[in-house]
Amino acid sequence: MKLALFSDIHGNLYALQAVLTDIKARGVDMVFCGGDLVGYGAFPNEVISFIRKDRIPTIMGNYDRGIGHDLDDCGCAYRDELSKALGKRSIAWTGAKVTPENKAYLRNLPERISLKIGAYRILMVHGSPRKINEYLYADRPAASVVRIFETEKVDIITCGHTHLPYVLKLRAGEGVGAETIPHEQSKSQTKPGNIYILVNSGSVGKPKDGDPRAGYVLMEFQDGGVNFEIIRVEYDVESAARAVEQSGLPVEYAEMLRLASG
Repeated sequence: MKLALFSDIHGNLYALQAVLTDIKARGVDMVFCGGDLVGYGAFPNEVISFIRKDRIPTIMGNYDRGIGHDLDDCGCAYRDELSKALGKRSIAWTGAKVTPENKAYLRNLPERISLKIGAYRILMVHGSPRKINEYLYADRPAASVVRIFETEKVDIITCGHTHLPYVLKLRAGEGVGAETIPHEQSKSQTKPGNIYILVNSGSVGKPKDGDPRAGYVLMEFQDGGVNFEIIRVEYDVESAARAVEQSGLPVEYAEMLRLASG
């Protein structure tokens, strides 16, 4: 059983098309989207249409909630006043572009998806199980992450929102011994038991780790265990950046695509 999870497309149609093509080529059985279909990118309606056409189960992201409910705040954390000002322009532009039908779709997305594959109890969220826009970074203290798992009573939690991919394993009930698996094509097989696994799928359309390629996570369940692989996919970054520059969005977002920066 192969499961693909991607997140944080942010209106980048070129990246989404490349990721879906790669997923289909790998013979994946189940595909999920972790949210944030819109914002920052030039093709919000087109991205939503692709997700809806392919009937991909999708979680609400904080940006989806903001646009779906016609809010003037996406729930993002900006590091300075310039970033905040650019963000205000982005949500205003996106809110004006997204159709009423697509806004209704966004505001009716679920905030979590639960499923069970074999012995694994899996919870999918955008930010964290506690809050849609909470950032779960890989360096979060292990004890605090373990508490989330013990509260939710699951084995695997998947998230996005940070735009930084990782797979983090923690020993249950100890709050110590966290192991982070490197980004690039990393693989790890883990058996269910006393291990909690936190998986961040990174970002399809707006990576922030210095690698401009689109990203997603592939999970393969076999022989009672699960393999994780963080996949990076080449796409036409320059066309996506030029589309931002020509759209009326802040041109700074085009350079962020080229540099894969925040």
